[in-house]
This record gives sequence, C-alpha cells and structure tokens, in this order.
Amino acid sequence: MATKAAEISVEEKLKALYSVQLIDTQIDKLRAVRGELPMEVKDLEDEIIGLETRQKNISVSIEDLDNRIADFRTRIKESQKLLKKYEEQQMKVKNNREYEAITKEIEVEGLDIQANEKKIKQAGFEKTEKTKALESIGEEIVNRQGDLKIKQKELKNILEESQIEEDKITKKREKAAEHVAERLNIAYNRIRNNYRNGIAVATIDRNSCSGCFAQIPPQRQLDIKTHKKIIVCENCGRILIDASLAEEMKPE
Repeated sequence: MATKAAEISVEEKLKALYSVQLIDTQIDKLRAVRGELPMEVKDLEDEIIGLETRQKNISVSIEDLDNRIADFRTRIKESQKLLKKYEEQQMKVKNNREYEAITKEIEVEGLDIQANEKKIKQAGFEKTEKTKALESIGEEIVNRQGDLKIKQKELKNILEESQIEEDKITKKREKAAEHVAERLNIAYNRIRNNYRNGIAVATIDRNSCSGCFAQIPPQRQLDIKTHKKIIVCENCGRILIDASLAEEMKPE
C-alpha cells in the first residue's frame, strides 16, 4: 500500500486524499442520522444499572432494619421475663434493703423495655420510608426499561437501514486510502480528529481556507495550484487543495 502511494505525484496524492475526505464526510453524515440515539441508549442503560444498585442497597438496608427490630423485640421479651422474676422475688423479700434493690432492677428493666420499644418505633418509621423509596425506584426502573426498549428499537431500525450503505462506503474508502502514503494518512487522521466537522482537507474559497475562513496570501494560493507539495493552512493546520482540483473529485 505504501509503495503504491509513494509512486504517484503530489497532485494524485491530493486527489486521493480529497477522495478519502469526501467519503469520510459521507460516512459522517450517515452516522449523524443516528443522532444522539446511541448515547441515549447508553445513558438509559447506565441509569437503570444505577437504579438497580440503589434498589439492592435499600433492600439490604430494610433487611438490616428487620433484623434490628427482631433483636429489639427479643430484648423486650428477655426484660419482661426478668420483670416477672423480680416481681415474684419482690413478694418474698425479708427487708426493705432487698425490696429497694429489686425495685431498682424492676425500674431498669422497665426503662430497657421503653428504650427498645422506642427503637422499634424509630426502625419501623425508617422501614416505612425505605419501603416507599423502594417502591418508587421499582416503578422508575420499569419506566426506564420501557424507555430503553423504545430507544433500542429506534436505534436497531436506523442501524439496519444505514449499516449496509455504510459498509459499502467503508469498502470504497479503504480502496481510496490505498493511494495515500502512510505518513500523509496519519497526518490526515490527526487533523480530522481535531475538528468536530471532521474536515481535514479544505478547499480555497474566495481566497480563504474553507475550514477556518482565514485569508490565504496570493503567493501561497499559486503554490497550492501548482500541486508541487502538500501545503497546510497556517491558521488551522488543514491540508489545502485548490477549488479546481476539488471540482474534479466531486461525485457526479
């Protein structure tokens, strides 16, 4: 490929390079038809993954609250057993000292019961709020999955319509690129990637670079028309080609 490209003149190299540019522009326009759909599909997929992660985390949190509530209830039962025991002992005390000691134990267990009941109430409130959030996220996931199916179908239809044509154009590009020297092809791709419109080879239009609209000095325009060397725009770095040569390369 490099040998074939090296044997041709600068004019032929410019023609080949501009031919590649025209084909790339066709591919860009074809891909533009897809618009933002691929990104929208990816964003929806990422959003669903994020929602499912939140859903899982909340479910784990609710499970933890259930375990805590069960633990608080177990503590209450233990305190109630102790209360019953202390109340029975209180009926059998022999002096005030024993009575006061057991009374304190009864008060402690009573306070523990109140504290655990309060904790159960707080945990129950948290569980209610988290359950509501879980239901809301579940609904949101269903809605987003519905949106995703619609977007995926739209993207599939567009891809099916454009892929055959794109494959055909891509093969045409590969053939045209055979006549572009490797170093020139690397420079072309680097310049092309620098600009959103993908234009790396610009024509001279009204004495200006059609890429950045900077004025091209008359002597430089003459040099470009001779096709003796590759000349780039001093302002934007695009490869310049005169309008007459570009006109020859335009598809009929």
